[in-house]
Amino acid sequence: MRINILTLFPEMFDGFLTNSIIKRALAKKVVEIKIINIRDFTIDKYRRVDTPPIGGGAGLIMKCQPIVDALKSIENPRSHKVLMSPKGKQFNQQFAVNFAKLEDLTIVCGHYEGVDERVSNYIDEEISIGDYVLTGGEIGAMAISDAVIRLLDGAIADASLDEETFTDNLLEYPQYTEPKDFDGHVVPDILYTGNHEAIEKYRRKESLRLTREYRPDLFKKHVLTKQDQKLLKEIDEGEEEPKWLKQALERGQKFTK
Repeated sequence: MRINILTLFPEMFDGFLTNSIIKRALAKKVVEIKIINIRDFTIDKYRRVDTPPIGGGAGLIMKCQPIVDALKSIENPRSHKVLMSPKGKQFNQQFAVNFAKLEDLTIVCGHYEGVDERVSNYIDEEISIGDYVLTGGEIGAMAISDAVIRLLDGAIADASLDEETFTDNLLEYPQYTEPKDFDGHVVPDILYTGNHEAIEKYRRKESLRLTREYRPDLFKKHVLTKQDQKLLKEIDEGEEEPKWLKQALERGQKFTK
């Protein structure tokens, strides 16, 4: 896959491209990222890419010509073109999954007070990463690229993708590390039993509990299984140690101190 990012500030991506999963994905040729400087395409003799808005108003607006010419320079004419915009659809995990299936993705980063409205005639869709204002689209482009790249084959271990937050519209269950007791905060005993079936059920219950409590909007989208309904009933009835959990603890291994 290739991702083209059109920006006025290419240097903002230096750290993004040279660290962690992104760096490894690039080295393994899982993805190719091309940073395109919009300023290189301006025909203004002073290399200006912005101008005051027609009709008056605060700030500067990015001119249409440099952006459109930068878009036309994309090698793959069928590249899916996205403009970072506050009026766009809000980016989520499903967008990431869909974008990860593309061969070529282009992201246009706006800046200043916005971009010439006519740019919308040259892109496929507008995307927002949330209801807040940033100085430009670069951070949003990094967020989208990161979410997409980690889904590509070979970017990270497949097992890491199996039970992530937002999978099946549920938040991920809590995770722990050693020591078992840190400052009086103790890892649940069930995780030490070696009973994988019981652990899986416990984690599912925690995902349901956390999602319903913290993200009721996601919880409404989740389709409850019969087991989900039983686990929620245990939560609602305040049953901290149901029969299946008690049995798992009794049959489990000795707990690590």
